[in-house]
Amino acid sequence: MLMPLRSLALYTVAVLSLVAPGMLTAQAIIPGTGQEVTEVGDDFEDAEWSWNYNLPKVFNHEDTALSVNGPLGTSSNGRWYEGKKRGQPDSIRRVETPAGGLPGSTGAMAIRSQNTGSGSPSHQMQQDDLIGSVSDRIGKLSVAQAPNVVTRVFIPPLDQWENRTGCHFAFRIALETSYAGQGPRGGPFRRAAWDDEEGLYWPGFFLNREIKRDAQGKVVSDRAFFWMKATQNSRQINGPFVEEFGWWTLGLSVSPDGQVHYYAKPGIEDLTAADHIASAYPFGHHAFKFRNYFFNVCSGDNGQSWSTEFIIDDTRVYRAR
Repeated sequence: MLMPLRSLALYTVAVLSLVAPGMLTAQAIIPGTGQEVTEVGDDFEDAEWSWNYNLPKVFNHEDTALSVNGPLGTSSNGRWYEGKKRGQPDSIRRVETPAGGLPGSTGAMAIRSQNTGSGSPSHQMQQDDLIGSVSDRIGKLSVAQAPNVVTRVFIPPLDQWENRTGCHFAFRIALETSYAGQGPRGGPFRRAAWDDEEGLYWPGFFLNREIKRDAQGKVVSDRAFFWMKATQNSRQINGPFVEEFGWWTLGLSVSPDGQVHYYAKPGIEDLTAADHIASAYPFGHHAFKFRNYFFNVCSGDNGQSWSTEFIIDDTRVYRAR
């Protein structure tokens, strides 16, 4: 499959921007490599797959300890659960696999939200979390095993998106550094803006829409693109424009040196070395343990508009070593 020139240019810029000593190594693991961890992941082929919301939904209150949030929503197969901090998407359902999906696939999962944020409209971009359970089912995975995860995501055409500029969707992983839970909050490992607890961080893919208007309010540009979080200095990594809507294959891997690797391409084919976008030590962290993978759906949180609906299929976790 030939890549559009603009997308190819962004892939190149993203990689070259990280080619620096210690940033890009030969240890990049292609997601989908190794032995599949069948106790986790989901293909949604069970016609009885369903979601139990276990209301009330968890909302993001800064003064609430995560341990008291609950009960949490869960899938009928126990492979997914509601985020303890931000709460579950308002609509989680099994749907028929859209056209062009993986051969033989009959089911996928559609997610979207209306009320994100704190429970009352904030009129700012907010997100909900849907967690793919790994650590609760099989324990945390050491990066020595080169854990990696692949998913297929159906991206609808822009006329089906929520009408706003900003992030609409994310696919991420939860990682620990070697000092997770050990750093004193007032010391050199003091909690940073991206940490929910010491040494825990969440790199991954983010999908943005950018609408530009002229002085008269007429739309002059409307496009979607990926970006990744983050460089060693916490900066955004630019990814490809979405010039082909429909199915995309996304993958994240962690090599034994604690580095995160990002892969993506349009279509449903397995990822290859040619689909590598970037490698980095996000926020300067070297990963030590892989906890979970998860998805975000984002909305403008105005109390009325629904977020863009994204459809997910065949999310699988592997150990390359």
